[in-house]
Amino acid sequence: MRAPLPYRHLLRLLAASLGLCVSLAGASPPASAEPAAAAPAAAASLDERVQTLKNDLIQLNRDLLVLEEELLFPASTQVAVFVSMDVGKLFELESVQIKLGDKLVASHLYTPAEVQALHRGGVQRLYLGNLRTGTHELVAIFTGGGPHQRDYRRGATVKFDKGADPKYIELRIQDAAGKLQPEFNVKVW
Repeated sequence: MRAPLPYRHLLRLLAASLGLCVSLAGASPPASAEPAAAAPAAAASLDERVQTLKNDLIQLNRDLLVLEEELLFPASTQVAVFVSMDVGKLFELESVQIKLGDKLVASHLYTPAEVQALHRGGVQRLYLGNLRTGTHELVAIFTGGGPHQRDYRRGATVKFDKGADPKYIELRIQDAAGKLQPEFNVKVW
């Protein structure tokens, strides 16, 4: 079960505050009788401690995000859906919708920059969620422009068995040069 958003932020704020308090508790207050030359050294020391504290907080944030993902999406129920493109000269991707069973679980409208990233070999994680073990059906609906400036709305369907291991599904858009049409393939890993 996901913790409500304010509690997660409160935990992070508490961790940051605790780290700051511990860091400052170790600092000795500056003596008023110290010469003026010692002030820059004390400021440099304080800057170093603040930088160390920032690095510790960044590492703590990374650890919390990894822990959150492990708790929300355990490997035994995890399903991830990715989108990739091969060449893509015959299809201009505009959007993708993902349905698991009869439920719409993800949809995405693509910007030209995102489409270019997919053309350069990028892979986008479109969905990450939990599924119980058993047989499931995934339906992906692709919309965009095809050859001769025609609008395309095509789907790809796959049935897969979800076991105890994580399941990864790749939605691949590629050109079928012989047919002069795009093909939409689904690969289950």
